[in-house]
Amino acid sequence: MQMSRITTFYVIVFALALLAPFLGVYPIFMMTLLCYALFACAFNLMLGYSGMLSFGHAAYFGSSAYITCWLITANGWSSIGALLAGTLVSTVLGLVIGLIAIRRAGIYFAMITLALSQLVYFVCLQAPFTGGENGIQGVPRGDLLGIISLANDTVMYYFVLFIFVCVYLFIVRVVHSPFGQVLKAIRENEPRASSIGYYAEQYKLLVFVLSSTLAGLAGSLKALVLGFATLSDVLQSTSGEVILMTMLGGAGTFFGPVLGSAIVIALQNLLSDKVGSWVTVIIGAIFVVCVMAFRKGIVGEWLAYQNKKS
Repeated sequence: MQMSRITTFYVIVFALALLAPFLGVYPIFMMTLLCYALFACAFNLMLGYSGMLSFGHAAYFGSSAYITCWLITANGWSSIGALLAGTLVSTVLGLVIGLIAIRRAGIYFAMITLALSQLVYFVCLQAPFTGGENGIQGVPRGDLLGIISLANDTVMYYFVLFIFVCVYLFIVRVVHSPFGQVLKAIRENEPRASSIGYYAEQYKLLVFVLSSTLAGLAGSLKALVLGFATLSDVLQSTSGEVILMTMLGGAGTFFGPVLGSAIVIALQNLLSDKVGSWVTVIIGAIFVVCVMAFRKGIVGEWLAYQNKKS
């Protein structure tokens, strides 16, 4: 019964996503939401299913966005080629940082990721091709394989939606695979997982790189949607936002990061013009209330309630 309800829920959500451009929803808002939802799902793969809290995921999100924009504007690359190249850069960066960070756990791991992400921020600030504080702007969306122009917002929306759905299904498959089960075992009790023959560091490194790759893909998509990459993409506040989105919706759940992203992005768009910088304070207050009232996140508490009923 619960499985049928979940299936029905996903069908309804997917149908609404398909119809969103025809329901008067602003396409740029929906595309931004999907990009950050993808970012949060990538982060949740590491936090929710392997228990590793990173304070520096903006490094992959922002570096990929910069590389994608630079390749398109300065080197004339196609949108798809630049998108893949930006994602590849985030993969390599995730591998380098991961090899350093996974040697520690807990707060030490989090602080290492924070420090190295700040290093990436200063590189983006000082590097000649990034445009400094102005960033890289005026990036054309180009076309899809030389056939379909992505300049139209509706076409671009369905392209972003297609990628998001594919990545979402991929994450579901990864979590339900034997690899995902080992990650959960490491999250619950790493010494025990190691004692039965699993090399925990290898699994942690792999999920770290995978999460970095998907975060980079989200950053490249965001850069194509909005047509620019700026220092805000690599700021520590962006890393904080993705933690907020994941925890608010429910870490360790599939739909939780999506819901958390929707809440945060919607509040930012609705309140930014009315209350200005106070929107951060309001979102923070909502987060505190939700953490105190819903310790497992909104979706996590709902699932726990349904399991208790059944």
